[in-house]
Amino acid sequence: MLRRTVLLSAAAAASALCASAPAWAQAWPAKPVTVVVPFPPGGSTDMIARTLASGLQAKLGQTFVVDNKAGATGTIGAAQVKRAPADGYTLLVASLGPYVIAPHLIKNIPYDATKDFDYITVAVQAPNVLVVPAASPYKTVADVIAAQKKSPGKLTFASSGNGSSDHLTAELFWAQTGTEAVHVPYKGGAPAITDLLGAVVDASFQNINAVQQHIAAGKLRALAVTGSKRAALLPQVPTLDESGVKGVDVYSWQAVAAPKGLPADVKAKLATNIAAVLNEPAVKSKLVEQGFEIVANSPEQFAKFQAAEFARWKGVIESRKITAD
Repeated sequence: MLRRTVLLSAAAAASALCASAPAWAQAWPAKPVTVVVPFPPGGSTDMIARTLASGLQAKLGQTFVVDNKAGATGTIGAAQVKRAPADGYTLLVASLGPYVIAPHLIKNIPYDATKDFDYITVAVQAPNVLVVPAASPYKTVADVIAAQKKSPGKLTFASSGNGSSDHLTAELFWAQTGTEAVHVPYKGGAPAITDLLGAVVDASFQNINAVQQHIAAGKLRALAVTGSKRAALLPQVPTLDESGVKGVDVYSWQAVAAPKGLPADVKAKLATNIAAVLNEPAVKSKLVEQGFEIVANSPEQFAKFQAAEFARWKGVIESRKITAD
């Protein structure tokens, strides 16, 4: 009788434990997931985040909510994710800035990009393109280089701001060609492109997504793309490498990360499902039409890539004495 009582008590305890199992014991995702975008709505990163959120919601049967936390070159939103629990319910979708550029430009940022995140996947990438106004006398990269060497510090290059991808691409271009020009930073890509269209400035390395429509309309002339191969949207435009400029393979990219300590099974599930979303025919074709290349690499590949990009841009920023001011 005693043995039967003990067995019944054990069974009751086990049943009670199962009944009161906490949410973390349930399969992820058991509640809504917050996707933090450290930039305002409407940009490329926001668009990628919303594409992923919609696709993941459909595949995983749980709500994915995009939360725009803009400010301080993306570091405010990134810091918010760093402070969140590492349970898979807070994700960061950001461009390369908060991951590999801002840490070298902004003093005392509230996170360590090399230690505070689990890197899940680089979703997409897109090259920059060297463009000049349609009426510009410069028809090739060689023309631009020759003009810079003939009159150092005379040509003007617009960018969306100090430390932006387009600015750093120009700095790398000048370093690799031994030339000088004037950097003209704007508060965002739109005003930079406006002045480029108006021939107020001579040239710019703009993201292909931002200027493709103007190139197609004949308002800007594309001289070269910064990718390792020609862009699908601009197959007639050579790469910088083909134009004789080595070492300026540059991509802007958007990627997904989470607070450090993400459970391995959640990380794997996220990477697998994000890749599936990006490679759905309808999603992929839409992104490719906008100039993006699907990457969808593994967490291990992203971690290795982040380390390489972090070191690369650290070297460029320090050697060129670039500041955020």
